[in-house]
Amino acid sequence: MSLLAKIAEIEAEMARTQKNKATSNHLGLLKARLAKMRRELITPKGGSGGGAGEGFDVAKTGDARIGFVGFPSVGKSTLLSNLAGVYSEVAAYEFTTLTTVPGVIRYKGAKIQLLDLPGIIEGAKDGKGRGRQVIAVARTCNLILIVLDVLKPLGHKKLIEHELEGFGIRLNKQPPNIGFKKKDKGGINFTVTVNLFNSFTSSSVLKSILAEYKIHNADITLRSDCTADDLIDVVEGNRVYIPCIYVLNKIDQISIEELDIIYKVPHCVPISAHSRWNFDDLLEKMWDYLHLVRIYTKPKGQLPDYTSPVVLPTDHTTVEDFCLKIHKSLLKELKYALVWGASVKHNPQKVGKDHVMEDEDVIQLVKK
Repeated sequence: MSLLAKIAEIEAEMARTQKNKATSNHLGLLKARLAKMRRELITPKGGSGGGAGEGFDVAKTGDARIGFVGFPSVGKSTLLSNLAGVYSEVAAYEFTTLTTVPGVIRYKGAKIQLLDLPGIIEGAKDGKGRGRQVIAVARTCNLILIVLDVLKPLGHKKLIEHELEGFGIRLNKQPPNIGFKKKDKGGINFTVTVNLFNSFTSSSVLKSILAEYKIHNADITLRSDCTADDLIDVVEGNRVYIPCIYVLNKIDQISIEELDIIYKVPHCVPISAHSRWNFDDLLEKMWDYLHLVRIYTKPKGQLPDYTSPVVLPTDHTTVEDFCLKIHKSLLKELKYALVWGASVKHNPQKVGKDHVMEDEDVIQLVKK
């Protein structure tokens, strides 16, 4: 029996099982089995996972990477060519784009790589189409734009989310706050630090999930209200948490009243790629979701260079991170840094390598 058949069988069994206290144990087991099989699909046993698909191993350039995901013929290539001036073959039939097409835009001084990923189809997570390689590239992005046709958005949105979730990509979510530590002996210790409402009904569900992974000795701390799926995500350990924006294309085909309703949907930007409507809104939202910080450099005795900032992710903005971004040898020669901006009390202020900087700070490095 093939892996796909086994996965389909488990999904069918989960669909017909009622959800209640009595079946939660059984459902937890099935979810764990499903997650294990999905992982085998992505990384087949034996060998080094097979050769990468042609055109898919795109070198990461710039400060951030954004992937455009969507069904065939929703206007991804048109959007990309109008945003970045990259020409990706466009035609009226499905599956025109067969390999990843990279483009780069400069926005607020940051270089952002845009990837037009080939159309994802239903069953991509089961290896259909070029789905496996497409999603492998999607996993490396800092932000995913799901491009939807405004005339049939919800069905497509659910299908694409389902495909990405099957590959361990979690959209607009935070990693579950669960402490998980394997050990050699001592059984399973289960600590809860919050009130549980929608979580495991009992520790037996938790133990049956861990037993499926052949884990019999571990310390588990639940620091937030989480579900069986969250525990499986933590045990699998290969999940990526990526912010996501839903781009509703072809708004030139709907009425103003419908547009007002669309604007109220969270994480959504309505645009028209063909007529270039609302691109500035989309770019601004992309910038917000990427969480980047710009640091300007100032050579001694000169004015700061405001044209080409050093761009860092929000969670790595110390002076040390700044030095490493330019060159690792800078850190050895660093005596102290002078910083102007929102992160310091005095302008300029003398700081060490652990000082955390904020957006649009100006820095001058003083060497030993």
